[in-house]
Amino acid sequence: MNEPIPVIRAVDHGTAKLLPDVDRERAWLLTVDGAPQSYVDLDEPAHLEFEYVRRLAHVVDLAAGAGEPLTVLHLGGGGCTLPRYTAATRPGSAQDVVEADAALRALVAELLPIPEETGIAVHTADARRWLEAAPDRSVDVLIGDVFGGSRVPAHLTTVEYARQTARVLRPGGVYAANLADGAPFAFLRSQLATFAAVFAELALVAEPGVLRGRRFGNAVLLASQTPFDTAALARRTAADAFPARVEHGAALRRFTGDAAPVRDSGAVPSPRPPDGAFGIG
Repeated sequence: MNEPIPVIRAVDHGTAKLLPDVDRERAWLLTVDGAPQSYVDLDEPAHLEFEYVRRLAHVVDLAAGAGEPLTVLHLGGGGCTLPRYTAATRPGSAQDVVEADAALRALVAELLPIPEETGIAVHTADARRWLEAAPDRSVDVLIGDVFGGSRVPAHLTTVEYARQTARVLRPGGVYAANLADGAPFAFLRSQLATFAAVFAELALVAEPGVLRGRRFGNAVLLASQTPFDTAALARRTAADAFPARVEHGAALRRFTGDAAPVRDSGAVPSPRPPDGAFGIG
């Protein structure tokens, strides 16, 4: 049988590469301009390679009883790793995925096809425009994982955007966003202040080394209008191969400090990662 070979293709927002994993027969790493975007195992959709995706998956796992279907809106698609995981662990879930890069969406559909029976619908659209058109109280879980290259676009970092996320969530629903920052955490602190202006409950999940400012890295922000089980989330993240910490309550308010909420009029993208922070040659 022929060994899979890397695929390199120009997409709307850069150069995408699909790199086969030599250790897993039908698993692929997707990068765009060298930044890892997704890891997909077509034979084992519940296999999650990236630690931040595991943390997002923990949020999905805790959003309802085991196996219960959910309505999920994913802003940012890539290889659709988390939607595939959700379909595998919660059959019958209704999931919409919004990906702004039409050429990237076509590449994934061609080489990493999603089975029709998963209930996953992928759309080409701007994430915020799609969100603003979504019905009130229509989703149980809203995932924000949108990166233009390696930066979160400015229009997805504001109070106005946070209000839209709150509007579309059902009672008890949760928003979870993949963010990236490093010390002194001006962007991350501003995001906490922004979502605190809209949501009653916040939490932050990240590796201790990132929170201590030792390196640039991913952090998952959680927001809800009702309390969520941070103790259960902490147990799950502590058991990961790369353990993470869950910050909430007074500790999170101290971390946020005097950061101010971000408005549309003054928004900027998340910081550019240092060379080598996430890159793959």
